[in-house]
Amino acid sequence: MYPTEFPEENDHGYETCLTLTDEQNRTLECYVEHTLNVEGQEYVLLLPVDSPIEIFAYDDDDEAFLVEDDDILEEIFSNAEAVLQEHDLVLKNTAYALTVAGELPPEDENKICTLEMDDGEEDQLLEIATFSHNDQQYAIYTPLDPLLFFARINKKGEPELLSPEEFNKFKPLLEEFLFDEVEE
Repeated sequence: MYPTEFPEENDHGYETCLTLTDEQNRTLECYVEHTLNVEGQEYVLLLPVDSPIEIFAYDDDDEAFLVEDDDILEEIFSNAEAVLQEHDLVLKNTAYALTVAGELPPEDENKICTLEMDDGEEDQLLEIATFSHNDQQYAIYTPLDPLLFFARINKKGEPELLSPEEFNKFKPLLEEFLFDEVEE
């Protein structure tokens, strides 16, 4: 498909960090997990320095739904921040995902839930904390699988996330590479 060059295994010393910036000028500090050269263009697979989180709300039937509305997130942010501080975690409103700095609690089977995605895949999430705001119940989760970003390095040496169309071109190559790495 593409002539590719992957570096030797990353020793996960994470000597290199890059910062992603979104349209609202929020930043997300990331470790460079791997680099990839395709036809003279450098691409990077990035792993956030801090742990990503997701906030879910519960309806009257105890069905959970992901809170994605920026206005609601802004409204509940201080409550989420306070409950996470009780766990020695610092909530950050970073680019592309909310994150927390600090040591996550150990995995507890009773606090793991499985979320079925639209594409048939499943994500496992670890509940970190719960809280309520205006009689609405919320839960804060972190994914058990790492959140990875794939970006190209622009002429200024900065990472730029690929469009969904561009990412789809690279997805088979990335999946093959990541699958091979897991098998080793």
